Amino acid sequence: MPSKTILIVDDELSILVPLQFLMEKEGYVAKLAQSGKEAIEKIQAIQPDLVLLDIMLPDLDGYEIYQMIRNHREWESIRVIFLTAKNRDADIAKGLAMGADAYITKPFSNTELMEKIRQLIGPGLR
Repeated sequence: MPSKTILIVDDELSILVPLQFLMEKEGYVAKLAQSGKEAIEKIQAIQPDLVLLDIMLPDLDGYEIYQMIRNHREWESIRVIFLTAKNRDADIAKGLAMGADAYITKPFSNTELMEKIRQLIGPGLR
């Protein structure tokens, strides 16, 4: 059984690199995107099992990317976790109302994040 793939979308390398390390340590394949456009291209190319999606990005915001994912039938099995510094109640409510699988605010606990990922797509391979 192949490893599950997680696409990490964030414009900050200081977030991407440690998350990539964490995902790979947990047995997942981690792919990275630093913009909304790059995220959509990677989703088309690799069809990840899960997307960790920042909301504040340089071109498209995370909400727009989420809508694009949900508007493609072939992507309906992709799980999405908003992982963002937008921590106001209104932001969280909007993300969850859109149908995201989870909304986690930065700074976040690696343990909490990994528990949520395992709940959604199962364990990575070791």
